[in-house]
Amino acid sequence: MKRNIKNVLCLMLSLIFTAQGFTISAKAEGENKVNSGITVEAKSAILMEPSSGKIIYEKNSHEKFAPASVTKIMTMLLAMEAVDSGKIKLQDKITISENSKKMGGSSMILDTGEIRTVEEILKGIAIASGNDAAVAMAEYLGGSESAFVSMMNEKAKSLNMKDTAFKNCTGLSADGHFTSAFDISIMSRELLKHPKIFKYSSTYMETITEGRKTPIGLVNHNKLVRFFKGCDGLKTGFTSEAKYCISATALQNNVRMLAIIMGAPTFKIRNSDASMLMNYGFSKFETKKVIAKDEELEKIPLNKKGDKFIIAKAQENFLITIERGKKNEITKKLVLDEGLAEYKKDVAIGACEIYVDNELCGKIIIYSDRDIKKSRVWDNIKNNFTDLFDRAI
Repeated sequence: MKRNIKNVLCLMLSLIFTAQGFTISAKAEGENKVNSGITVEAKSAILMEPSSGKIIYEKNSHEKFAPASVTKIMTMLLAMEAVDSGKIKLQDKITISENSKKMGGSSMILDTGEIRTVEEILKGIAIASGNDAAVAMAEYLGGSESAFVSMMNEKAKSLNMKDTAFKNCTGLSADGHFTSAFDISIMSRELLKHPKIFKYSSTYMETITEGRKTPIGLVNHNKLVRFFKGCDGLKTGFTSEAKYCISATALQNNVRMLAIIMGAPTFKIRNSDASMLMNYGFSKFETKKVIAKDEELEKIPLNKKGDKFIIAKAQENFLITIERGKKNEITKKLVLDEGLAEYKKDVAIGACEIYVDNELCGKIIIYSDRDIKKSRVWDNIKNNFTDLFDRAI
């Protein structure tokens, strides 16, 4: 009788949890954890906190699929690296080739021989997902699309993207062109290190008129930019093979989330899955200020007596994103530049490294609070002699 009552109670609890959207399951050791209350309809997904690279949720994250125009994240990454390194400038001119113009699929509607700036082509890639714009950028950076694709695969290899092979820079269907949600999160996280990209990926509508009789109207394929709080990128994709894909990122209360969706059956499900994942991430993480700009970090003695010193100060704020309710050990370590003969007020003297649970999570520049020369050899001898004399007395 007692056993029957126990069974009935267990059944009732199971029904209650199921009705509330929770799942009860036994998982083998080493299998990916499924977060209660999360049901992703797409074939593959991943949720990452990008500042640390912590994976919060994953589903078939290493399964290989066609990525459609999410491919263009790598195209934009190589372009932004070239811009930020000074190899090219945003106002450099790109002449549109016949090869670029004839690209099918989504288009910026460029004409053969038309001249556009690097920045305009970036807008065409990030906002309108223009295949013509992607090929124009590829030819400008690599000399040819095929050479640029080699650059893409080399970059993927350097980022340890083991599930990826690129055959083009656009994401148009091609045999052997594939990647995974995990690898997309890697290259997306790398692109986030180039914040200038948000100027384009967060724009919902743009019009380019210069040098054209008919203006180019650009509308962002990523509707989350308009309808999800804080969403500022990165890239959507669709082909009949890949179905609906997205690499979506948003910033709320200084917390950034990155969600990758692959193989969603509709664009509504894609957007719903990505929104749900990012909301889940925002509920689990918070950002704290560890160091404030101009904060005094440490008194650094310049002689043994300690009466000659500088105070190291922080050049900027330092924020860390951590799990809510989790106790983290946060430590700081000053690393001074070697070979400095003197310290000058407000001039950099090294860096402060910040560790979370003994793992380096970032560093900031530190500066001196005053002008002061380092002790010379004679000063050190004199100080040592004074120390001995004081002890003798």
